Amino acid sequence: MIADVAEAVVTTAVDVTNFLTASSASLEAFKTANLLKGLSVSAIIIGARGTGKLTLARYILPHAPVIDASNFDELMDSLEKHSAIIIHRIDDISNIKRFEETLNRTKTRIIATGGFRFSQEQLENIFSIRLSIPSLSERPEDIALLCDLFTREAQETFGKMDPIDTSKFIPDVSENALSLRRQVYLHCLLSSVGEDDLMGIMENFLFQKLGSNNDYRKFLHLYEVPLIRAGIKKFKSQLQLSDKLGLNRNTLRKKITEHAQYKLEIKE
Repeated sequence: MIADVAEAVVTTAVDVTNFLTASSASLEAFKTANLLKGLSVSAIIIGARGTGKLTLARYILPHAPVIDASNFDELMDSLEKHSAIIIHRIDDISNIKRFEETLNRTKTRIIATGGFRFSQEQLENIFSIRLSIPSLSERPEDIALLCDLFTREAQETFGKMDPIDTSKFIPDVSENALSLRRQVYLHCLLSSVGEDDLMGIMENFLFQKLGSNNDYRKFLHLYEVPLIRAGIKKFKSQLQLSDKLGLNRNTLRKKITEHAQYKLEIKE
C-alpha cells in the first residue's frame, strides 16, 4: 500500500529535474550536450532506462515538443510542423523506412533517446552525433547527488522537512534513477510512519484477507519475517538475535526454516 503511494508520486516526478553531473562520465555527456545546444545537427542519446536521456534531450532542445515514437501518426505530423523535435524511445518507431523518407524531405532536427534496435549504419544515416550515458552503477558519484535531490523532492512532496538519513541503505540502481528515486521516496514515506500507522495498514490488509479456518497461523509470517530480517541486519548472528528476541537458538532456527522461502540468511 505504501509502496503503491510512493510509486504513484514518483511517476509524476520522473524526468523533470536538470541533468546532474558529479561523475566524469556524466560531466562528459553534459559537455557534449552543451556543444549540441549551439549546433543544428541531429543526435541520439543512448543509455539504459532511467539514466537521464530524456532530461538531457530537453536540456539540448528546451522548447522542442517531445514525441513518443510509439505514436507514429503524431511523429509524422510533428516532422511536418516543427523544425526541431525530441523523439522519446525511438526504438518504438513502427515504420522506420517511412520515417527516414519523411525526415530526408523535411530536414527536421532531431534529438532522440534509445537506439538499441538500430544498426550502426541506420544510426549514421539519421544522426550526426551519438551520445552514450552509462548506467548509474558506473557513476557512483552521481548516485549520492541524486539521493540528495530525491530526498529534497520527497520532503517537499510529503510535507516532511526533518533531515532524513539515506546513508544506511544500499542504493537500488536496478533501473537507474527510476528505482533510486522510488527507493528514496519510499524511505522518506516510511520514516514518518509510526506504530499506529503500521497497525492501521495491517488491519486494512487483514480485513480483506481474513476468512479461512487457520488465519492466525497463515498470517503470522507478516510479523515474524520482518522481525527476523531486522534482527539479522542489526545483530548479525543467531546467538545475538536469539538473545535479543528472548528465544532459544533452536526455536529461532525453526522459525528461519519455516520461512525458508523468504531467504532469511544468518551467520552462525
